Formats: sequence, structure tokens, C-alpha cells
Amino acid sequence: MTQFAAAAPVVPAGPDAHGWYRGTGRRKTAVARVRLRTGSGKIEVNSKPFDEYFTEERDRKDVFMILDRTSLGGRIDIDVNAHGGGFTGQAGAVILGIGRALKNFDPNLEPILRDNGYLTRDDRKVERKKYGQSGARRRFQFSKR
Repeated sequence: MTQFAAAAPVVPAGPDAHGWYRGTGRRKTAVARVRLRTGSGKIEVNSKPFDEYFTEERDRKDVFMILDRTSLGGRIDIDVNAHGGGFTGQAGAVILGIGRALKNFDPNLEPILRDNGYLTRDDRKVERKKYGQSGARRRFQFSKR
């Protein structure tokens, strides 16, 4: 008999029992779990209003851009649970999570989401510091004498 590792739970493509469509986004070390459903356009991040959580105009604009491109602004409610990383990383994770949830919400939106890069994970991360160096790439100062 062979031993298999427990598989990760599969998230269904359709809505859950309460009508929420789900998507998970990641960026750097930030993770955002996004739920959305039809509604009045309310967006909450970690139980706070969206504008209160993301104070940078750049982050707010990037998140609203995906709703403008899909013309769903004001027609869906979004609830986000974000943790890890900083605000910009969390904003990137929210964008990817919304994109994945919108793909489950309406599969016809997939070409729009894919063409604008909302379904592509940005896999850049901070490079680790190596031993014998003062940083990831920076060496200690060389002294000839």
C-alpha cells in the first residue's frame, strides 16, 4: 500500500451555499481570499471599508480598474480577507483574487481578464540573503590591505 499526501481542497467553480464566488490571490508574501456576489457595489477588506483600508490612491485605482474593464463596478459586493506583506502587495493579491473570482462568476469575462493581465500571478519575490554577503547580491567591502 502506498502513502499519498493529503491533497489541497478543491474550490468549486460555482457559487457556494450562500451565493459567494471565491478566488485567492497572492503577491510577494501577501495573500488575499476574495468572495464576491451580485449586490450594491460594497467592498470590504478585513471588515473595513475599502477606502479606509487602502489609503494610497495608486492601490485603490488599480483595484477599481478591474471593475471598470469588466463593467461590473457598483453591481457586485466584494469581501476580502488579506494578510501578509505590505499594502501594495496586498493590493496586487486582491486584484488577482478578484480576477479569479470574476472568472468563476462569469466565464465569458475570461478573455477580458486574461488580456489585461488580471489572471496572471506576479511571481517576483524578494531574493534571499546569502551567507558571506551583506545582502542578496551586495558583497562586503573588499579591502586590499
